Amino acid sequence: MIVVTGGAGFIGSALVWKLNTRGYGEITVVDEEKVPSGLKKENLKSLNFERYISKNDFLGGLTSGKIKPDVIFHLGACSKTTETDTDYIMETNYDYTKELASYAVRNNVRFIYASSAATYGDGSPGFSDSHENLKNLKPLNIYGKSKHLFDLYAMRKGLLDEMVGIKYFNVFGPNEYHKADMRSFVVKAYEQIQKTGKVKLFKSNKKEYGDGEQKRDFLYVKDAVDITLHFFDNPGLCGIFNAGTGIPRTWNDLAVSVFKACDKPAKIEYIEMPKNIAGQYQYYTCASIDKLRKSRYEKPMSTLEEAVDDYVNNYLVHERRLSPGVL
Repeated sequence: MIVVTGGAGFIGSALVWKLNTRGYGEITVVDEEKVPSGLKKENLKSLNFERYISKNDFLGGLTSGKIKPDVIFHLGACSKTTETDTDYIMETNYDYTKELASYAVRNNVRFIYASSAATYGDGSPGFSDSHENLKNLKPLNIYGKSKHLFDLYAMRKGLLDEMVGIKYFNVFGPNEYHKADMRSFVVKAYEQIQKTGKVKLFKSNKKEYGDGEQKRDFLYVKDAVDITLHFFDNPGLCGIFNAGTGIPRTWNDLAVSVFKACDKPAKIEYIEMPKNIAGQYQYYTCASIDKLRKSRYEKPMSTLEEAVDDYVNNYLVHERRLSPGVL
């Protein structure tokens, strides 16, 4: 049995989709609610899986022995970077992950969990996914800290020799529609273009970066799930790995790519950065993917332009989600 926590969410439902295209259907989807609703429910509508259960019922099923997975993809988390409820985030992202990891190690279950590029903070210690670099990282928000604390816990307990943690960088693509303000800029830009013909980007508050010239490592969700399944296909691989392209691109690049995909001229307006995010804003991210490549993941990453065009013209235009019949 394959378990995907967060399976009704963004990367989780995309992973279920990809597993379906490989012929896997014996999948248990775990998510926050007892019954999926709203846009998350739409993510699951065309996917094949055996059952859906809440995260609490899943943990109870593991404890009682009623649920016996062969592999757990633990992608469920509170991923809202502006969340201020520390207790909720720590319970969801740290304590719950510890419970699942402990079960997996005791029962020899393959455990692949989502860490985050948010753990790298302002990037000053670099973006190396070496275990030695973990102690140098200083996340800028509670979300990043919760992910980082589990990475440190897993290293301290020697668990990184028995499982995989994936540090996803800026992932975007189909099935993120339920994420509200946490949706990628691609969706927001597409909507702005349809309504106003222009896109708004944050001004820079650092002199070394021009307006819209802040850089991120943008990763298409289809590449993110391919990387994730690389560790499913190679159970001997363990440790923390970055999931990114290794090529930083500017927000201006991203905006222009969306305009091009919409076949419209680029019109960008620069606005002030909100005060509530200014102190935790990452001006530069770039995944070091040498370790990933050395693990024999050889597939080329989608370019920003390729990914945006596919997302806009094959999904957003048609209000379509990932389904086994749509590659």
